[in-house]
Amino acid sequence: MLDVPFTMLTQLSSHHYHTLKVWYLVQHSLVSFKKIVDYFGSCEKAVQPAGLSQWRNLGLHANHLKRVDEFQTAQGQAQFEKLTEQIQQYTDFILTADDSGYPAQLLPYTDHPPIIFGKGQAQALLQPQIAIVGSRKPSPHGRQVAYDFAYYLSEKGFYVSSGLAYGIDEAAHQGASAHQRTIAVTGTGLDSTYPAQNKKLAEHILAQNGAIITEFLPGTPPLQQHFPRRNRIVSGLSLGVLVVEATLKSGSLITANKAAEQGKTVFAIPGHIYSEFHQGCHQLIREGAILVDHPEQIIEDLALPTQWQSQQQNSTEEAVVSSTPEIPEHLINLYQSLDWVGQNIDQLVLHHSQPVAELTSSLMELELLGLCMQQSGLYLRCRS
Repeated sequence: MLDVPFTMLTQLSSHHYHTLKVWYLVQHSLVSFKKIVDYFGSCEKAVQPAGLSQWRNLGLHANHLKRVDEFQTAQGQAQFEKLTEQIQQYTDFILTADDSGYPAQLLPYTDHPPIIFGKGQAQALLQPQIAIVGSRKPSPHGRQVAYDFAYYLSEKGFYVSSGLAYGIDEAAHQGASAHQRTIAVTGTGLDSTYPAQNKKLAEHILAQNGAIITEFLPGTPPLQQHFPRRNRIVSGLSLGVLVVEATLKSGSLITANKAAEQGKTVFAIPGHIYSEFHQGCHQLIREGAILVDHPEQIIEDLALPTQWQSQQQNSTEEAVVSSTPEIPEHLINLYQSLDWVGQNIDQLVLHHSQPVAELTSSLMELELLGLCMQQSGLYLRCRS
């Protein structure tokens, strides 16, 4: 079993420090952040005195330029340093798109978060995930279905990701944490939990080797517009999204629609035709979502390696909950380049500047860890 790192982040790397400065100055604006990095080539160059003086030439919002002026004062510097102290206090890990541990499944999307702040197990983000979302005010039946599906999928080796909200999210996290496989994506900074009543659930997720992540800085309140942004990360991390219960105006439909835009498979639980709890699910099914009434159907429809569909058990009646194997640092880049379809050795050689013999040796290490498998000459990700 992996130890949960409850200690705070001890220091910020130079790269993270400069990325954080830009993210702070643009106040979570994806468009402005991209514009700045594209212009300067790096966050470090962008925040040098000579770089800051050029921000006015980029057509940035007036609020960003005002923050740049304030940032260059003694008071502005003090405020930023206080923010870095908060990040170190409330954060276990930071990931940017340049880090090997950044979840590769987010990189194809132009709106992927430039920086991720996290608590708990960073390597949980590299594992196969299925998102479970739904109403904040579900029926007792819906809550039970979310729990049961999450319990089953996590038992089969999948992490269940959701948004730490009331209702379906809450039940999904609880079901998956039974097998120590759940990830919460929040719409606030890590210094607070929203809703506050789920603080114990958040603590439980961390105690059960899960992870809590956000793109938002400490001190960020739970504003309404933050949750659709959070939803794109929930769906982006996942192999597929399951909507358990949703009304026609449910925010879960935003997650489902974003998942469809991202090319992810969307699943929906059907219900009684007169049930308001299921009208959103029925609408999704009419639009092409896959109707499921058993979690095994999700695994089958995603057509994932058979190793993910089995859970080792001991000779007694109690199942053995296997912990996620930690990926050695020198193997993370290779593991990240593997997919669920498979690549031959020649394709992998094109992406890695390693001799074939070394690459083969590294693939063998991943196989021994149960994180890679070989089928018909192709190498692909798997779970033991």
